[in-house]
Amino acid sequence: MTRVVWGLAAVGLAVALGAGIPAAGAAPAPLVFMLDWFPNPDHVPLFAAQQEGWFTQEGLRVTLQIPANTDDPLKLAAAGRVDVAVNYEPNVIIARAQGLPVRSIGVLVGQPLITVMFLKSSGIRSPRDLVGRRVGFAVTGFADAMVDQMMHSAGAGAAGVRMVNVGFDLVPALLSHNVDAVVGAYRNYERVQIELQGQPAGTFEPEKYGVPPFYELVLITSDQGLARHREALARFVRAVGRGIAFTLRNPEAAFAAYVRANPTMKLDDELNRRSFRMTLPTYARSQVQAAARWREFDLWLAAHKVIPRAVPVDTLYTNLSP
Repeated sequence: MTRVVWGLAAVGLAVALGAGIPAAGAAPAPLVFMLDWFPNPDHVPLFAAQQEGWFTQEGLRVTLQIPANTDDPLKLAAAGRVDVAVNYEPNVIIARAQGLPVRSIGVLVGQPLITVMFLKSSGIRSPRDLVGRRVGFAVTGFADAMVDQMMHSAGAGAAGVRMVNVGFDLVPALLSHNVDAVVGAYRNYERVQIELQGQPAGTFEPEKYGVPPFYELVLITSDQGLARHREALARFVRAVGRGIAFTLRNPEAAFAAYVRANPTMKLDDELNRRSFRMTLPTYARSQVQAAARWREFDLWLAAHKVIPRAVPVDTLYTNLSP
């Protein structure tokens, strides 16, 4: 994922998510949980679960951490310095190919959110229109592969696309016309940011142009962490599932819980409300991950040389939900 912290310094903030004692009287199991980014509408079900007390009901004492760097969640989960973190299916596969012992144990957002995004005023209407244009990106590898696939699916070659590294400043680069499009912007957040500034935005969604669908946001842990805390992690995933179900049934109450849990961030604004409405249909409907989805994307990454070879699928995820 290539997101930018707008107007907020990223800090290693820790917040207790439920410190009660389970009904049986046993001490709650402590878990350290790290988000992928600063709190945003992707995370509404997590805060709903916290506010409704479901982590506590599952006998957990969860400490939430906000990463100082977007690379931290995966690295710290792999090292066992956090017990569970939010991350992305592509990152899990790439990390595993590099030898990092991480795997997914649950799903928060069950479909892609990432896009190629452009201003409608640019005249871009099809991926073919990207030929001869500048496309901004933050992280090479997956971004190049996605653009290559989309261009070929639209009947054009990617050789004519000028890929420009703009770091994590995707939205400023697009609004200032330093690039004509960006890859890595999210259809449920950056698009809203841009349109709130009076610039209608268009998107090309990768799953419509030959990129296999994937889980956008997953819950990850290390192999060692899974072996050590399997029961507690299963209860964590169950509480997250309850948070998602509650959010789907009671979106206004869930959004209010998200705002209430982050009182210093002023989240009850048009950006967050519109983004939440766009995110709502994408939350995972099940915590049972599909082997076929992991296998197809794994093979696609290998075919596009993002990873040297496909990773054994049984090392990429474990279903803890029945």
